[in-house]
Amino acid sequence: MTEKKILQLIYKVSKASKIDVYIVGGYVRDQILNKKGVNRAPQPYTTRVHGKGYTAGDMDFVVLGSGLEFAKLFDKEMSDSGGSLVEFPDFDTARYVLEGYEIEFAGARSEKYDEKSRKPAVKPATLEQDLSRRDFTINAMARKVEARGLGKIVDPYGGQKDIKKKVLKTPLDPDITFFDDPLRMMRAARFASQLGFSIDKGVLEAIVRNGKRLKIISAERIKEELFKLLATEKPSVGLWILYGTRLLDQFLPEVSDLSGVEEVKGYSHKDNLSHSFAVVDNIAQWSDKTLLRFAGLLHDIAKTQTKKFVRGRGWTFDMHEHLGKKMVYDISKRLKLSKDEGKYVGKLVRWHLQPIALMDEGITDSPVRRLVVNLQEDLDDLLILCRGDITTGNQDKKVKRLKNYDKLEKRIAEVLEKDKLRAFQSPVRGEEIMELCGLKPGPTVGKIKEEIERAILDGEIPNDYEKAKKYFEKIKPKFLAEAEDWEKKL
Repeated sequence: MTEKKILQLIYKVSKASKIDVYIVGGYVRDQILNKKGVNRAPQPYTTRVHGKGYTAGDMDFVVLGSGLEFAKLFDKEMSDSGGSLVEFPDFDTARYVLEGYEIEFAGARSEKYDEKSRKPAVKPATLEQDLSRRDFTINAMARKVEARGLGKIVDPYGGQKDIKKKVLKTPLDPDITFFDDPLRMMRAARFASQLGFSIDKGVLEAIVRNGKRLKIISAERIKEELFKLLATEKPSVGLWILYGTRLLDQFLPEVSDLSGVEEVKGYSHKDNLSHSFAVVDNIAQWSDKTLLRFAGLLHDIAKTQTKKFVRGRGWTFDMHEHLGKKMVYDISKRLKLSKDEGKYVGKLVRWHLQPIALMDEGITDSPVRRLVVNLQEDLDDLLILCRGDITTGNQDKKVKRLKNYDKLEKRIAEVLEKDKLRAFQSPVRGEEIMELCGLKPGPTVGKIKEEIERAILDGEIPNDYEKAKKYFEKIKPKFLAEAEDWEKKL
């Protein structure tokens, strides 16, 4: 199914039902920009981020009549296509989902919002009134679906002019636009980053005035919009807007707190906020994983809490990676990340300093093994984060540090090949330990496995079943004696 064919079928239904239909929003904007799919989100570490953005397969239509009823007629026309219709009767809206496409039909409407709610009172309206409730003028344009394709651009709020000027303005007074949907303030930052547009001064001032209203928006929607921003080519553009307008304070105050530099006795530290934003941009050059970019944003999140000036050492941030892991879990819960997402980000934050410690020539294979075992399938992402963490302006120093990571990657590959650590665990499994020791499932079995794994990681024995079995026979009496003593105490 092609876009041209979809438009032809919509026109067929439109003509038969005598209902005018207009394609609106990002589709029209992207035609003008000649950038179809500019809003497509890169793939995070598990699944593709997909919200109601304007991807190459998103087509939004305004119906001058009932959007739901028109969608049902379209569904009948598409009966053999394999698509499905999702209805939203409260909003006179429906979405037709077809492989590669999400086609939304909505009746032209006006909306009135209550101060404490995101649920509007909806009334039928004209096309111009419907376009006025859009977020920005560049998205408040429409084209009628006609026999020859699409008609002329309907642009009552100057969207084409603003595209030419590369500026983001709102169709109505920005205070009204942002009151109606506070998430549009975050969207302004995202579009500025995504399209390379500036934000009108009056719009920026309205964001500052209305920032606290973001509190009525669900964490899920905030996370979705933040991740769309992180998915852009240069996320720092939008991140600086979020910080400068104090929107960031509403959902990630810990990141805002990274800003600032202190000096004691001539010693100062880098601005950790600028550094973190630069790290996100660096990661964006090498990876399209949105969640990895989010880990870059949070990798130094605990530096404010661990910052200390120590005579003879200067500014220190000792153990910030450990505290950072705990903070990531709190942030993940607040933003409604999944358990796996929070675990992934926390793991990268916890281990982001470890590769640096493995650069010295005298380092043995043991800490390299431990890094491989602890990171497993996320090791490549950790190394991307570590490379991104190099934000020095000294190019010679930067090249040298990047080469050190090349050497480390080579050594990791050698250790992986030599020690067979790709899916590491004790070669002597728990079931066998229980059988040979006459034990039931319990802590003693786990302790024996951990000791075998420790011996392998420390290089005392190879990662080989026969050698591990021999080591098990050696340590078995000790652990069985400890288990017996423990049972007597009980």
